[in-house]
Amino acid sequence: MAKFVLISGGQAVGKMTVGQELEKITGLTLIHNHETLDLVSKFFDFDNHIEKLREISDKFRFTLFEEVAKSDLDGMIFTMVVFYDSKDDMDYVDRIRKIFEDNGGEFYYVELEASLEAKLERNKSENRLKHKPSKRDLEFSKKDLLKAVSEHRINSYEGEVKYKNYIKIDNTNISAKDTAKMIKEKFNL
Repeated sequence: MAKFVLISGGQAVGKMTVGQELEKITGLTLIHNHETLDLVSKFFDFDNHIEKLREISDKFRFTLFEEVAKSDLDGMIFTMVVFYDSKDDMDYVDRIRKIFEDNGGEFYYVELEASLEAKLERNKSENRLKHKPSKRDLEFSKKDLLKAVSEHRINSYEGEVKYKNYIKIDNTNISAKDTAKMIKEKFNL
């Protein structure tokens, strides 16, 4: 029975870093959102082919999700930004959930939130820049983060997320290691 842990939250909230810590203590494999985008962007320029890039990345992701869900692997951790004012984003999450539950697996949904100041600081962190080449243009990355905050709702309202296995954590002042421990304990991973 494969487990799927989806860690969501706004840009630079710490999804990947928490995922890295969760991977260490659970043995589940982490694939962060940018790994699939950066793989495809080697072939398609992000600025000029964004729709093609997303289309191919999604095909890759969902093939991977389906194969893991059908396997005897323990499961995986995946990170992504979810805009709660976007029906498409919520449908995307639900499509992932359905793949795992339809194959007898478990779906766990983690929502992270942090102050804008914390996210702006994390946006420049060495770990983020090391693992996300597309974020190395700090001026663009900061503008993108601020644009998302001003144009979208990046966290859910109280009671909005109805998944059985759900936790929301404000990790502004909690280390990635401690956040990962909270997730592991909550879901008995």
